[in-house]
Amino acid sequence: MSAVYLLLLLLPVISAQTFHWGPCPTPNVQSNFTLEQYMGEWYEIEKLPDIIGRGVCIKENYTLGGDGIIQVLYSQVKDKRWFLEETAVVMDPQEPAKLGVNLLSFLPYMPYWVLSTDYTNYAVAYSCKDVFGAFHFDFAWILARTPSLPPLLVQSAKQLLTSQGIGISKMTPTDQSCKH
Repeated sequence: MSAVYLLLLLLPVISAQTFHWGPCPTPNVQSNFTLEQYMGEWYEIEKLPDIIGRGVCIKENYTLGGDGIIQVLYSQVKDKRWFLEETAVVMDPQEPAKLGVNLLSFLPYMPYWVLSTDYTNYAVAYSCKDVFGAFHFDFAWILARTPSLPPLLVQSAKQLLTSQGIGISKMTPTDQSCKH
């Protein structure tokens, strides 16, 4: 099957994602990342478009299990609050900021890399799905421990993404005006 034909088949999915030709970039992740400090609730402040996060008041809660499996409870409001349970694991103990997230047990883990965090205010996360090295889909999130983040921190997070070769032109703010 040619790449063009495959691209046409994937067009409905692509329109909800951030699509680029070529392989995924390989940004630097947070050095000395401490998984335990990352656990807890994170509010989505801005993101690159994705097929799942179409609602408002999006947040995630990370809980570390004794078996090393991270439980991720994702929620958003679309008429009512709905929840999605995921699991995550550290893919390489030498680089604990590189997590793999899995929504369905029969699918492979999707990369979820923490590029930067101070653990108490903000985090910048990135994911990329490479398709045969021909093209890729980017995902990026600016997260906060509270429903809002000072504009200077948002701008700094965007500069970090740009400096790592990640395009942010399609990044949009997430409405966090719901009562939490």
